[in-house]
Amino acid sequence: MSVVANAGFPLLTATAVLPAVGAIATAAVPAARRTAAKWLALLVSLATLVLAAIVLVRFEPGGDRYQLTESHAWIADFGVRYELGVDGIAVALIALTALLIPFVILAGWHDADPLAVSNSGSAAGKSSRWRPTQGFFALILLVEAMVIISFEATDVFVFYIFFEAMLIPMYFLIGGFGDRAHAGDEGTAAAQRSYAAVKFLLYNLAGGLIMLAAVIGLYVVAGNFSLQEIAAARASGQLDMATNTERLLFLGFFFAFAVKAPLWPLHTWLPNAMGEATAPVAVLITAVVDKVGTFAMLRFCLQLFPEASKWATPVILVLALISIIYGALLAVGQRDIKRLIAYASISHFGFIILGIFAMTSQGQSGATLYMVNHGISTAALMLVAGFLISRRGSRLIADYGGVQKVAPVLAGTFLVGGLATLSLPGLAPFVSEFLVLVGTFARYPVIGIIATLGIVLAALYTLVLYQRTMTGPVKPGLEKLPDLRLRELVVITPLIALLIFLGVFPKPLTEIVNPAVEHTMSDVQQKDPKPEVEAAP
Repeated sequence: MSVVANAGFPLLTATAVLPAVGAIATAAVPAARRTAAKWLALLVSLATLVLAAIVLVRFEPGGDRYQLTESHAWIADFGVRYELGVDGIAVALIALTALLIPFVILAGWHDADPLAVSNSGSAAGKSSRWRPTQGFFALILLVEAMVIISFEATDVFVFYIFFEAMLIPMYFLIGGFGDRAHAGDEGTAAAQRSYAAVKFLLYNLAGGLIMLAAVIGLYVVAGNFSLQEIAAARASGQLDMATNTERLLFLGFFFAFAVKAPLWPLHTWLPNAMGEATAPVAVLITAVVDKVGTFAMLRFCLQLFPEASKWATPVILVLALISIIYGALLAVGQRDIKRLIAYASISHFGFIILGIFAMTSQGQSGATLYMVNHGISTAALMLVAGFLISRRGSRLIADYGGVQKVAPVLAGTFLVGGLATLSLPGLAPFVSEFLVLVGTFARYPVIGIIATLGIVLAALYTLVLYQRTMTGPVKPGLEKLPDLRLRELVVITPLIALLIFLGVFPKPLTEIVNPAVEHTMSDVQQKDPKPEVEAAP
């Protein structure tokens, strides 16, 4: 296992530590200086983006598998080392995370401001509780730090720590800073937020505890936690796991990743969490945090347990197919805008997992591109939806209509985000979905054909959503709905531009991702099936 040693500046550590330090500094800003806390958080996120860009530039796609590596003794008695390293897949997802966080912060600029208190003592008819602005932005930066180091960790124990630790700030972001556009009173809204946050925490903790047992089991078998050492020992034949042992360890890891992903039937926490969270936090959940689950399937499941991965593939493909169809069908029937986008994301994650376990280079390249492109497209759609909901104060589709007549820019960006969600050719997700389906069809043609139904259903729920909210006569109360403001345009415009650019020219991403996919295919000892061509008569 070849590695490029990083003898100079610890760039990967700095990329993760900077937002963590920024989180502490943001939380320490005096309560009266909320605006200063916002600007500090934004500047830290932009500085993190610069570091992520340096990682991207310094990474050599044709070089060794893991680059910019760092390795230091930590808990020597238990074989735990602080080991970091990035391959092409990790680099792409670190760049996605660092890119989205400044937009999340800008979009949520006023989401944690104290609510105005009326003379009767209630805040705008909703709530009189103080919303700690500094805490909101500090938690976002803390999540960013933990997600980035999860993408960088090549020690299984280090990965596990941050895989679980990110649940804590996410719990408070969902339960403590929920969506203000709730149909019920503040008591009902608080109960719904608490339920969503607890459900998110319990599901992911259950997955994490099962993974912990598997992590301990891996140490007992391998004697250390180093991903690279274990994989090298397995490849050379120095470490020979019993078949049943490997399968049990694989299931322990996969279960935790499937909860995070989320894969049917472990998905039910996601609609509640995204529905009750603010739109920027919903983006944080599905575009950033959930990607750790699918990324870990590639990095840990396939690399550490190649035979067990192939053994479990038929069942996982069926579960992914159910996720695609089930998520899309439930999205069609939704009356809540944010829950519709949540169910659409379940369908999209089904495509990602389908591509990973199709065991073809096209499928895995498509799955990795899908992680990035889904993050951008879902961020665009959800943030525009959040801007719309904040104006009306309702998440219900039935409360909207004719928006394009009074807010054409908002309607236009909503349409582009929706078209990206249904993978329209010319927009970034199309390339990803096409590669996933091609890669799946090459090895599992029946599953590939059935999965295309998800595309049809995506067109249905997206276009019906747009028709009901943006077209037709203007609903009463929307006559003076303001169009996107400058801050909102600054958030949405770069995302739309990226969707178009990567849809027309995906080469910058594919060049980074494809070598890492080749290594993964080698791990599972799979080659792309040759197309069957009939000889000419």
